[in-house]
Amino acid sequence: MGAGHGHGHGHVGTAGSAHRGRLALVLALMLAVAAVQVAGAMSSGSLALLADAGHTVTDSFGVALALAAVWIAARPARGRSTFGHQRAEILAAAVNALVLFVLCGFIVVEAVDRLRSPTEVSGPGMVVVAAIGLAANIVGALILRAGARESLNVKGAYLEVVSDALASVGVIIGGLIVWTTGWSRADTLVSLLIAAIIVPRAWSLLREAIHILLESAPRGMDLAEVRRHLLEHPAVVDVHDLHVWTITSGVPVMSAHVVVPEERLLDGGRTLDELHTCLAGHFDVEHSTLQLEPPGHADHEGARHA
Repeated sequence: MGAGHGHGHGHVGTAGSAHRGRLALVLALMLAVAAVQVAGAMSSGSLALLADAGHTVTDSFGVALALAAVWIAARPARGRSTFGHQRAEILAAAVNALVLFVLCGFIVVEAVDRLRSPTEVSGPGMVVVAAIGLAANIVGALILRAGARESLNVKGAYLEVVSDALASVGVIIGGLIVWTTGWSRADTLVSLLIAAIIVPRAWSLLREAIHILLESAPRGMDLAEVRRHLLEHPAVVDVHDLHVWTITSGVPVMSAHVVVPEERLLDGGRTLDELHTCLAGHFDVEHSTLQLEPPGHADHEGARHA
């Protein structure tokens, strides 16, 4: 007696797919900067610059992963992958966050060792190389800023670039201190500051990715309000098994069982059209599936959910 019906926008790609070109451009830029930073770290002996170089290399990996995830997510749904591979973008964001945590651990361990046994550092070399990195990261952040508002995957790459830019600022300050005072421990302290900058951003990204992977309701979506809105339709008697979750950034979906009088089932198409039109006008749901059923049908459905 039930009827499934879905009204939504046909997928032409995920939120991140529109920014593939920008991701590729930023990747090329960051690989070039990473090479310069590694060479500068080796010649100056700066741990802060080495940390910044490592961060840039990690960023490059993250952007490359984000780019690959966009390509995978854009592949059409077939076989058992009924939603395609759109979740690949969210997995990439989670991996990016975990890699950042590992990087922070490496920085802290090396910094503690340097505090115990300070080494000679070239202040001018730190400043010059870090300035180059800062300029490149600013350009990269500007390229990705628009996409970060639309895709969690692009947001992950954007946050990495921004945090690397902040790290470059710290390296420049540390380099100036070493240059003017000769206090080499400033380089080590900047390394720890870089780790402190990275951790909260990595945690925020990981938390958001986990929120989606656990299929929690999209932030800002009130299920009680959605149910109330459906119940306002004159033909709706009850709503149960209401679920709203996110496949990937920009692709929220919804399903629900909607109880209507038996006579309304004879004109189920019109009822579904009215309900979908009502939902589309009030909630940002990319795809929705509604099952119409007569009163009492829920008693035969087994386990029920909210």
